[in-house]
Amino acid sequence: MTQGAARREDEPGSSADAPSGDGSRGTRPLWRQRDFGIFWAAQTLSVLGDSFALIALPLLVLEATGSVARMGLLTAVGGAAAVVAAVFAGAVVDRVDRRRLLIACDLVRMVLYGLIPLVWLFGPQLWLLYVVLPLCEAVGMLFAVGYVTVVRALVGTGQLTEANGRLNATAAAAGVLGPLCAGLVAAWSGPAAAVGVDAASFGLSATCLLFVRFRKRAPDDRQDRRTGLWQDLRTGIAFLHGHPVLRSLTVLLFGFSFLTLGLNDLVIYHLKHDLGHDDRTVGTVMAVGALGAITGALLVARVRRRLGFGTTWTGSVAVCGLAFAGLGWAREVPVVAALSAAFLACAGMAGTCSMSLRQEVTPEHLLGRVTSAFWTLQYAAAPIGAAVLTWAAEEQGTTPVALVAGAACVALAATGLLTPIRGSGRTVSR
Repeated sequence: MTQGAARREDEPGSSADAPSGDGSRGTRPLWRQRDFGIFWAAQTLSVLGDSFALIALPLLVLEATGSVARMGLLTAVGGAAAVVAAVFAGAVVDRVDRRRLLIACDLVRMVLYGLIPLVWLFGPQLWLLYVVLPLCEAVGMLFAVGYVTVVRALVGTGQLTEANGRLNATAAAAGVLGPLCAGLVAAWSGPAAAVGVDAASFGLSATCLLFVRFRKRAPDDRQDRRTGLWQDLRTGIAFLHGHPVLRSLTVLLFGFSFLTLGLNDLVIYHLKHDLGHDDRTVGTVMAVGALGAITGALLVARVRRRLGFGTTWTGSVAVCGLAFAGLGWAREVPVVAALSAAFLACAGMAGTCSMSLRQEVTPEHLLGRVTSAFWTLQYAAAPIGAAVLTWAAEEQGTTPVALVAGAACVALAATGLLTPIRGSGRTVSR
């Protein structure tokens, strides 16, 4: 979901609210910035509901088919739709009113997800999931790119990592309660009812966004609006290629996303099929994992200041790989939960660092296109990876698949030490 937006330049406000040259809000604490606070609440509400769908959709498939490969196929279809949408998302975001776009994305997802519990009243209809999830993932990609573009204008480059960390921390906090409740709702009323909670959360988020005031973009921010969509994507790719650290990150995250997109399906299958636990246990493990994400989000700004970008990112990816490798071997629920928490904590730290870096070094008028190009390239093969990972787990078992995928993640982190990522410190210049 999204994060805060800045006050319109033509609206009255105190000097502390006026953006400085880099888009900052002076030295005001984040919690005292009105628009950031409202957007923060919208993000939290959305993730609270979205965590229901994170568990409920795979459970719907597993309940109807008993197949982890079918779960992976659904994840792959949704991921493919997000990749296709990412090709055009940056150009769209840079052309339209971002506030209206974000609200529209929330309302569309509210309607689409709301269809699932209504249709399920008449019996399972798996085809609907393969229609709704890709559409929601495509709309979600538009929303995500728009979300990234407004953060820097809201808080300034000096507070970017802190703001991203806080937003991710509260989102993860909502993710603790969400899986617990989703597990209970799925056990009592079925997974379809849990998807209905997700639909309602998008409606609440859209309502919050109505009260957020976005700063108008300066005229020079729109100078490239008349170029074609494919030219916009090439512009974003060219910027990534020209920045040594972003170029290396794009290549390594391509591999990391391929290996890890199907992890959630693998954990659910491992808990229910291999270990024989129920939906409540799945919800509890996911909630503990979210606690790890909270920890990572709260620590990322401090760790990056202390260790620098390169060490923080490569170390986080390495720990992700070690945790992933151990998941298939774990036979006790507390161990699975602890490893999930370690993976999500470090994945969140690496992701927050990566996003903050792009926001710091990208010109405002290119931010949507650069973000779109980055995500297009990063996730281009991830849907295939999710399908391969879950198919292999069904054929060979979760233990060897998790071990191989985890070892590959560690290898990616080691490769990062041979790139400009290693030398990047507390700040990275263009």
